[in-house]
Amino acid sequence: MLSEVKVSTIINISKEIRKSILDMALSAGSSSSHFGGSLSNVEIIATIFSIMKKYKMNDKNYYKRDRFILSKGHGCLAYYAALAHFNFFSKKELKSFEKNDSFLLGHPVINRKLGIEFSNGSLGMGLSLGIGVAFAGKIKKNDYEVYVLMGDGECNEGSVWEALMAAPHYNLNNLTAIIDRNNYQQTGSGEEIMSLGNLKQKTISFGWETKELNGHDVPSLLNCLTKKNQSKKPRMIIANTIKGKGFSFSENNNSWHHAIMTKSQYDLALKELDK
Repeated sequence: MLSEVKVSTIINISKEIRKSILDMALSAGSSSSHFGGSLSNVEIIATIFSIMKKYKMNDKNYYKRDRFILSKGHGCLAYYAALAHFNFFSKKELKSFEKNDSFLLGHPVINRKLGIEFSNGSLGMGLSLGIGVAFAGKIKKNDYEVYVLMGDGECNEGSVWEALMAAPHYNLNNLTAIIDRNNYQQTGSGEEIMSLGNLKQKTISFGWETKELNGHDVPSLLNCLTKKNQSKKPRMIIANTIKGKGFSFSENNNSWHHAIMTKSQYDLALKELDK
């Protein structure tokens, strides 16, 4: 049975992350932010961070702690908000997003002391990085899990499909990949630009243990992510999400892929967040 307390805690963390995303988007000003794709990640990231073992700042045994890799680097607002919530750095730092000399850039830049495992932004890289980390864990017999959050748009990259072949070949059952399937990318819908077809069946055929679920449903995410992977296969979660989730003006509105937040939109979003 799932703990209702834990589910409610993750739901509250998700709400806090959305508030932080709003604050960072407003603070970014004319630099703008990748708002829509960050909002589709919120419950996924909140759940992963809540269940990862030994994932904390200044962990003396770094080489045994769980890893999180944000392959869709433009979704970093949710990532930074989660790192702040889990005390990797002060929440005050979030307002430095996209400012001069800030470590909170438009795509993550490696800073392991602050919880950022890898630099990411060039799409299609993260799963290969995760495979390397998971493979190293197997070789060194280190007991950690690797979580890679990908976008459905980046699945247009050939490197993703090479990685999808490699992980089952090496029996990387310490690797979990999550595809944020919000059905949009920078210039339009995924269906128009490059249809992925039946992504679940494709990943199964590549040798993955695959589950498809609602990426905003915390109990489903928690149940799936906390189940021990009993097979030798890597695990794939296809998370069906809504781009811009949470606010009336941004949901399924691809204009918010990368946009400037106005004060009036910020105020409206705060009201909707408190409902």
